[in-house]
Amino acid sequence: MDSTLTKLMRDFPILDQKVNDERLVYLDNAATAQRPNQVIKALTHFYQTDNANVHRGVHTLAERATADYEDARRKVQKFINAPEPEEVIFTKGCTDGLNLVASTYGEANIKKGDEIVISIMEHHSNLIPWQQLAIRKGATLKYIHLTDDGELDLDEAKTLITDKTKIVAVAHASNVLGTVNPIKQLAQIAHQHGAIFVGDGAQAVPHMPVDVQDLDVDFYAFSGHKMMGPTGIGILYGKRELLEAMPPYQYGGEMIGFVHQQESTWAELPYKFEAGTQNIAGAVGLGAAVDYLNAIGMSAVQAHEQQLVNYLLPKLEAIDGVQVYGPQDPAKHTGVIAFNLENLHPHDVATALDMEGVAVRAGHHCAQPLMEYLGLTATARASLYLYNTQADADRLLVAIQETKEFFNHGSRETK
Repeated sequence: MDSTLTKLMRDFPILDQKVNDERLVYLDNAATAQRPNQVIKALTHFYQTDNANVHRGVHTLAERATADYEDARRKVQKFINAPEPEEVIFTKGCTDGLNLVASTYGEANIKKGDEIVISIMEHHSNLIPWQQLAIRKGATLKYIHLTDDGELDLDEAKTLITDKTKIVAVAHASNVLGTVNPIKQLAQIAHQHGAIFVGDGAQAVPHMPVDVQDLDVDFYAFSGHKMMGPTGIGILYGKRELLEAMPPYQYGGEMIGFVHQQESTWAELPYKFEAGTQNIAGAVGLGAAVDYLNAIGMSAVQAHEQQLVNYLLPKLEAIDGVQVYGPQDPAKHTGVIAFNLENLHPHDVATALDMEGVAVRAGHHCAQPLMEYLGLTATARASLYLYNTQADADRLLVAIQETKEFFNHGSRETK
């Protein structure tokens, strides 16, 4: 990876700019990743040469567009090792996929007295759909908490998941703590009690190899824009037998078999869940992103990010006044690193870092129950990706030190 890093960075034109007269260091990848030229060109090519609606036409452009769209589905299928392309559903994003499961499988299968188990570290996208489902159905929502080291408490999970549990839904990797959760084990526990397991893969699929068959998840959702694809496109993987038994999520064109005046039948998988004109160009762009990641290799992506975490995390923790959240062992940490600087609001920290050209995120990161659990209102968050370098990590460290010194000096002058 190191030998190709310089060449790889040239694929990302947005990174070749200055922000506040400083070279841009983009460390907000957990929110959205940047797009390489190859993805941008794939989108442009589609709109310039192949743009048409899919599945509904016999003319040349329609056939080309349909081929592009279905080719992207097959690329994603192989990327996550789904058994068949019909189990890969295009959605608007991870949030849309999780809502689809809650609104279809959940609505049909959850009843009063049932239990749903999630973790306290969930993004709102994998929390509110289950919370609202539980409210509607009179079910109980339970939370798996954390160990002192910021990892999911697997022992507690084993006690919370019982024969009353119908759904277990947990993020593969936390968007705040950088914790990688043992979802394969959680899926096994869920299945032992007759429950299904839903995985939120938004922070995992872009950063590590994912094999849905090995994990034995029942559903698994993720977003294209976090893996260098376009916004507005995502994936829901589901096991065929579950998808076939579920009612449609939305109604309209494309998802029908035949429509009579008083009744209708539904299309086969995956089209039953793809009502209306889909984000065709987005799917094409996502396919190009998969090609790009495959050319590098997901094991290489993961190894590169781990090398950066091994370098950055101990140095960040060594800065006086910095509090880092999540596992302290770099080997248990993804490239998502949440931190606070003593006596400074995270928004002030992020603004100061931006003045140095370093882009990080600040806020509750759509994980307010986790913030409440940790006794926080917000954190700053730096998140790494394959185009980040050790020089980027050094820039972050220097910018944090300079921010600390600036505010400390200012506070002394006002006394």
